[in-house]
Amino acid sequence: MFDFQWWWAFTLLPLPWFIYKFVKPCSPQSPIHLPRLPAGINEQQTVSRLSTVLMILFWICLILALARPVWYGDPIQIEPEHRDMMLAVDLSGSMKIKDMVIGNNSTTDRLTAVKGVLHNFIKKRQGDRLGLVLFADHGYLQTPLTLDRNTVSQQLDRAVLGLIGESTAIGEGLAVATKTFINSKAPQRVIILLSDGANTAGIIDPIEAASLAQENDVIIYTVGVGADEMHQRNLFGSRVINPSLDLDEKALTKIAEMTGGQYFRARNPEDLEKIYGIIDELEPISTVKQTWRPRDEIFRWPLFIALTLSVVITFLRKRHG
Repeated sequence: MFDFQWWWAFTLLPLPWFIYKFVKPCSPQSPIHLPRLPAGINEQQTVSRLSTVLMILFWICLILALARPVWYGDPIQIEPEHRDMMLAVDLSGSMKIKDMVIGNNSTTDRLTAVKGVLHNFIKKRQGDRLGLVLFADHGYLQTPLTLDRNTVSQQLDRAVLGLIGESTAIGEGLAVATKTFINSKAPQRVIILLSDGANTAGIIDPIEAASLAQENDVIIYTVGVGADEMHQRNLFGSRVINPSLDLDEKALTKIAEMTGGQYFRARNPEDLEKIYGIIDELEPISTVKQTWRPRDEIFRWPLFIALTLSVVITFLRKRHG
């Protein structure tokens, strides 16, 4: 890409014409009457015209140099330090409970609500490497750390209840997510764990998994999903129950505090949105790819041509002066 830094310099192009047109000569020339033209007059006129053309070219090149022409090269991308973030999502059987209130007082199940909010969160993670861990009877790495946010969203969409069991292996989910950071060189390593229950499966205790994350400088943010009350219908009418009785808030809070994170409570999709907004503020986005374009100042070329023309003009005037 070619550009001029000082476009205003081109306003000086007509300056010699204005001087020639409106500035009077220093002293009037007296007319000379000759009976005949001297020899070589045609050659002198040709040299005079050539000098005029060269002076015009000299002035144009001088203005081009003054305007600072710049040539921009192709964009170059660099990759500074970035953040790695793992999303650990509960796929236990209780995630099918329809206690998440959305618009018009309608309800949806917990997993659908989590997916909807997570998709928006993932879209905003430009600059982060994301990964996805699913846990139920055991923890599984669904998507390794990647810059491809669309892949993470697609893998989240494909997660269905019953895919990997009905229980809740929080410890294994955390351990699998932490394991992905062992070879990571990112200065920020974050796990966001979403669960609606207590650890009921797996071979790793959640507190032990949190200790492993702490040793590897991993920060864990835990989110407890589920409403505090729900109307349940039966043969005698309906009653209000607490569908989140199994939620182990004490353990989720301890896991977060051990690693320098925080525990959040999400009773509806709006709470989830607010929680992700808070996490954005606590863990600001780092840009993975930065682009810059090499710039070359090429004013030296028109300046060199102008200086060369000035030498030629001086030589012609001395020779035919």
